[in-house]
Amino acid sequence: MGGEGDEIMIETEDQEQQKPRAGLVRTHTDLEVYQLAFDLSMEIFQVSKSFPKAETYSLTDQIRRSSRSVCANMAEAWRKRRYEAAFVSKLSDSETEAAETQVWIQFAVKCEYITREQATQLYTEYDKVLGMLVALIINPKPWLLKK
Repeated sequence: MGGEGDEIMIETEDQEQQKPRAGLVRTHTDLEVYQLAFDLSMEIFQVSKSFPKAETYSLTDQIRRSSRSVCANMAEAWRKRRYEAAFVSKLSDSETEAAETQVWIQFAVKCEYITREQATQLYTEYDKVLGMLVALIINPKPWLLKK
């Protein structure tokens, strides 16, 4: 699946929250933050199925797109680990998509498409994603490919 040098051991305590299930990160899908964001995206998809048809080309598409982009940008970042600036840039894109998803969650509550409880749970989980992404952005070196 991946290229040579894709196996990276987690070496720092700063990355504790990023530990994969098996302790070894081979691909972006092994990252805890990716797994959480993917699960949230699927939850957003399920919740947005009940949005009115009038929202199909606005709120429904927007919230689905931004939630999926969190994961897509992480995949792109993973493949750009040869260059710190490119890696961090794509992680920053992922961070902005997560924040955008939170905005769409707020709109969904105000439009009464989801309950405040659903929104609070989703919003809080996206706060976790944001925190994990910021941790990666602040300390990218352990994740970069060694030359």
